[in-house]
Amino acid sequence: MSIFLTGSTGYIGAHVASILLADDSEPLSVLVRARDGDEARNRLWHALQLHMDFRRFEEVFSSRLRVFRGDLTEECFGLGQEEYRELVRSTDSVIHCAASLNRKSEKTCLNVNLRGTLEVIQVAMHARDHHGLRRFSHVSTVAVAGQRRNEVVEEDTAIDWNRSDYDPYARTKKFCEHMLRRLLPDVRKTIFRPSIVLGDSRRPETNQFEMVRAFVFLAGLPLLPFRPDDKVDIVPVDYVANAIATLHRKETPAHEIYHLSSGVDSETFLQLTDALAKGQAKRGPLYAPSLEGPSSKAINLLAGRAGKIGSLATLLKVFLPYLVWNTVFDNRRVVEEMGARPAPFSHYCFPLLRFSRENRFSYPYQELPAPSPAREAPAAFPHAAAVRDARQ
Repeated sequence: MSIFLTGSTGYIGAHVASILLADDSEPLSVLVRARDGDEARNRLWHALQLHMDFRRFEEVFSSRLRVFRGDLTEECFGLGQEEYRELVRSTDSVIHCAASLNRKSEKTCLNVNLRGTLEVIQVAMHARDHHGLRRFSHVSTVAVAGQRRNEVVEEDTAIDWNRSDYDPYARTKKFCEHMLRRLLPDVRKTIFRPSIVLGDSRRPETNQFEMVRAFVFLAGLPLLPFRPDDKVDIVPVDYVANAIATLHRKETPAHEIYHLSSGVDSETFLQLTDALAKGQAKRGPLYAPSLEGPSSKAINLLAGRAGKIGSLATLLKVFLPYLVWNTVFDNRRVVEEMGARPAPFSHYCFPLLRFSRENRFSYPYQELPAPSPAREAPAAFPHAAAVRDARQ
C-alpha cells in the first residue's frame, strides 16, 4: 500500500515527495504526465534533483516510486483498466497537490482544477469502497477567501460564497474544497491552504521563479506604490511541504483545515525592502501609496503586449491584488500542531534574489544519464499513468 501523490513534478509536490521518500520506507505512487517511461523519469529527475543527488534518485526511482503515466484531466487518467485497478488497489491515502496556477485562464482552471480533482476524488472513492481510505489531503489556497482588505482571516470563516473571487484559480480551488466535502463525507480529510509560497528558508536554490521575478522587479524600483506598513503573507516552501507531509501521516490531526501561512507574523513591505536593501548595500525604495491606482492602470494597459515589458506587466497584473490587500491568514493551528513557526521571508529573501539573478531565473538542471536496459520496465512498479501536475 502507498500514498498516492499528485503534482509530484510541481514545486510544492516535489518538496512533499522528497520528504515522504526520505522519511518512509513504503512505496509512493506518483502521477507524471509523459509520453513514455524515459520522459517520466526525466521529469521526476528535474523535480527531485533539488532535493537529492542522482545516486539517491536512482535508488528511490527503482525501489520506492510507482510511476503512473497519463493525464489528470482524462477519464481514469487515460489508464488501461488493469493499470487503473492497480492504482486503486495500492492506494492507502491521497495527497492531491496537482493544480493549474494559471490565474488568467478560466478554461485551464476549470479543466485541470475541477475535472482533475474530480478524477482524483473518484480514485479515492474506489479505494475507500475496495479496502478503505486512511486520509485524503487536499492542497488548496488562501485565495479561496475571495476579495479581502485589511483583515486577519481564520480557517473556518474563510469561505464566503457571496464574496467575489480575484481570479479563476481562486474560484475553482474554492469549489474543489466543496466537491471534496460533498463527495467524500465519510473519509478523513485535511485541507491545506498555503499563502504566497516563495523560496526555501534553508537554501537559496529554487526552480520556481514566477513570483520571484515579480519581487526582484519590485525590489529594484526606487519608488513603490504601496503602503509601507501593509503586510504580505509569505511562507517558505519547506515549511509548507513539511506541514503537509507531517499532518497527512498523523493519525488524528487536531483540525480539518490549516492555513500554511505566516499569519499575524507576516512582515511588512518596509521590512522586506529594508532586508533586501541591506543585503545589496543600497538604499531602500521610497513609498507612494497614492500611486497605487495609476500604477494599476498602467500595468493593465501594458499587460499582454509583446516584449519583456508586456510580459512583466502581465505577471504583475496577476499578482498585484494579492500584494495590496493587506490581508493575512491566521496560522495558529499549524504552528501549534507543528511546534514551529515559518521562517520570516526577510531572513532568506536576499540569497533567493541573488541566486535568481545569477542564474537568470532558470534552474541549472543536470542532465539525466541514459537509462540502462534493466531500468526500462521494473517488474515491481509498472509504469501506468501521469498527471497534469502544474502546482509551481
